[in-house]
Amino acid sequence: MFDKEIYIRRREALRNATGSGLVLLFGNDECGVNYEDNTYPFRQDSTFLYFFGQPYAGLNAIIDIDNGREIIFGDELTIDHIVWMGNQPTIHEKAALAGISDTRPSADLKKYLDKAVASGQKIHYLPPYRDTHRLRLLELLGIRLGYEKPSVDLIKAVVDLRNHKQPEEIEEIEKACRVTADMHIEATRAVRVGMHEYEVSAALEAVAQANGCALSFPTIATVHGETLHNHYHGNIIKEGDMLLVDAGAETPEGYAGDMSSTICAGRRFTERQKLIYDIQVASHLAAVADLRPGKPFVEIYEHAAEVICDGLRGLGIMKGDPHEAVKAGAHAMFFPCGLGHMMGLDVHDMENLGEVWVGYGGNPKSTQFGRKSLRLARPLEEGFVLTIEPGVYFIPELIDYWGAEKRFEDFINYAELNKWRDFGGIRNEEDYLITADGARRLGKKIPLTTEEVEAMR
Repeated sequence: MFDKEIYIRRREALRNATGSGLVLLFGNDECGVNYEDNTYPFRQDSTFLYFFGQPYAGLNAIIDIDNGREIIFGDELTIDHIVWMGNQPTIHEKAALAGISDTRPSADLKKYLDKAVASGQKIHYLPPYRDTHRLRLLELLGIRLGYEKPSVDLIKAVVDLRNHKQPEEIEEIEKACRVTADMHIEATRAVRVGMHEYEVSAALEAVAQANGCALSFPTIATVHGETLHNHYHGNIIKEGDMLLVDAGAETPEGYAGDMSSTICAGRRFTERQKLIYDIQVASHLAAVADLRPGKPFVEIYEHAAEVICDGLRGLGIMKGDPHEAVKAGAHAMFFPCGLGHMMGLDVHDMENLGEVWVGYGGNPKSTQFGRKSLRLARPLEEGFVLTIEPGVYFIPELIDYWGAEKRFEDFINYAELNKWRDFGGIRNEEDYLITADGARRLGKKIPLTTEEVEAMR
């Protein structure tokens, strides 16, 4: 946890931004894998962590703006809990670390809310992303499943606060990024022809554990990089393969790192691989050079996509004006995902609150294939932390689908493209903080160019 004054200031800012009413914030509960006592690793709700810092299951809280109260609700451990889990501080002692003096039993939460509803007080809550949250809303407020109406005022207030990272948060994200970089450096060194993908994933995940960190998301380590989120690790790495690794560490305080690497299976990339890899790196570096306050991220995405189109045009795979190709959406054949996303207490920061608020400032998202997957489009601001991760992917199913429809034939040379259909996919990813005059990479540098990767092989 941070110093309690930090949590006090955060809650004060939330009260001021929300204005009036009562804010109801749910913590998370333990969740059984295949029976109640065999639980998934516990992870507290990130917004609860942000305002209360409590990494414990079974807690909920209210910020009663109208009546000037802040209360954490939860139940003390019984002797049965202590036998199995060991003794812990009381809820009151835990809450005091976040500047909260009022703690009450869980059963009192409904009583408090019943009085608030009876008095006509507005209840603010965030979009539920777990069924237990939905059931709790049904129990506490009588809101039927599927009929939730999260508070837009609260969403906007939370997004604005959490999007602008403070010095103590940047320090934590730096820690996560340093460990994440070490994970990727270890993976780059570890890859050998004949290994299973899971051996590489085990090696890099051991780095996180050795540094007291968890994973910020399930590791991707695959020779089939054309599948954007491929969590299968059973393939054997063969000569001529490339292994795409997307992995990150999470600090005990809950802050994430997120980086990607594409590693040649042997000591060198093939000439064919270098042609595409260099295009991806050029797109990546163009995007990084564009990072600065006030620059709409959608424009950076478009620039990165144009660099990819121009590079593929040089290989005869694409044709025509790269700017017009991107405008039409033809680039999505090779770049069907976004360029990056916000990062912080969540690896895709606050995705549960809605990308339209986090990454678009309330403006509508595009429905165009590829562009609709852009998680971040708004003008950048000092204090934003985000990823840069353009990719070049050759997806056989997409090639066949668009090719059968003769889609974007003015920009895509399908005869040449089909010669590359089994190439796979390339992605490299770094994490950046937007500063007053530009941007700063977070964590230590990981290999990016083919020369940098090969130097570690």
